[in-house]
This record gives sequence, structure tokens and C-alpha cells, in this order.
Amino acid sequence: MVFSKFLTDFIKCLYMKSFGLILILPLLISVPVSALSEALSREQIKGLDEQVQDIKKDVLAISAELSLLEEKLLFPSNTQVSLFVSVAKDAQFIPDAVQIKIDDKDVAHHIYSFKEVGALQRGGVQRIYTGNLKNGEHKLELSVIGRQNSGESQVEKGTFSISKKVGASLVEIHLGSSGASLIEIKER
Repeated sequence: MVFSKFLTDFIKCLYMKSFGLILILPLLISVPVSALSEALSREQIKGLDEQVQDIKKDVLAISAELSLLEEKLLFPSNTQVSLFVSVAKDAQFIPDAVQIKIDDKDVAHHIYSFKEVGALQRGGVQRIYTGNLKNGEHKLELSVIGRQNSGESQVEKGTFSISKKVGASLVEIHLGSSGASLIEIKER
């Protein structure tokens, strides 16, 4: 956490310096040309602009690295579990909302927009939850609210057992499957 705070503060410092340079540039440009030519040549201004762009690129790169590092620290691979939602392409069911509990604890819920439903129906997959679980068996409770293609509302609930093994675990919640239940769980 101390390292993460240090990196966050470092990035903020870099960002503020580059932001300050960006604020100063318009002031320098608004100075009369004769005064500007005396103080700075066009090459110097161009060099300063290039430096600002380089700093921006560096800050973005550091920010991306920090995000990856933070995810590794918060969700170590030996305890990490990720839940994904997918919809069968030929499903006669359109999800409106999903609520997920693991071991009687609310971990995720999501209300789907029209665009998100379209993406899921075209084969998209949504990561709805990433967290830490101990190795062993866990109870996964799902509540899915949606509607049939005919417009009729439908609520489907299910309780499933998932097995967390050593290493990262992936669990797919597949909706609209053919068979007795609307919900199918696939562990990978």
C-alpha cells in the first residue's frame, strides 16, 4: 500500500507539472510577438511543447502500469476469482438485471442498458465481479430478471456450488441456455 501511495503521489506530481506547463503556454503565446521573440525563439517553444507531450505520454504509461500493479496487489492470483456473464446467441431471453451473492454476501449487481444487451446477444462477455476467495467450495446465488422475446417478464433464481482451486478461477454465468434452467455455470 505504501508503494502504491508513493506511485500515486508521483503520478499526481508529474501530472500537475505537465498541467502547469499547459497552463503557462497560452500565456506565453498571448505575449506580444516582439517580446516573445526576445525571450524565447520558436524552436524553444516547439521544444517545450514536445517536452510537455513526452511528459503526458510518460504519465499515461505510468498510470497504466500502476493500474496493473494495483490489481495484482488487491487480487493475488492464488485467491482471485472472476465472474463473467454471457448470453446464448439464440436465447429467447433478454436480461434486464443480475444480482450475485457468494456465501450469502452481495458481491455484484448490474442493470443492463439496451447497448449492453445487444453486445451480449452478439457474443460479448461481461466481467461482472473480481474478488478474493479461499480455496474450497462456495455457494453462488444468482437472481436474473429479464423478459422473453414475446415481452413476458421472467425472474430466474438459482443456487450453485463453485469450487475455488489454487490459482485464478474463472466462472461463466451463461444465460438463456437450452435445458431445464435458464442459468448455466461453467467453471474454467
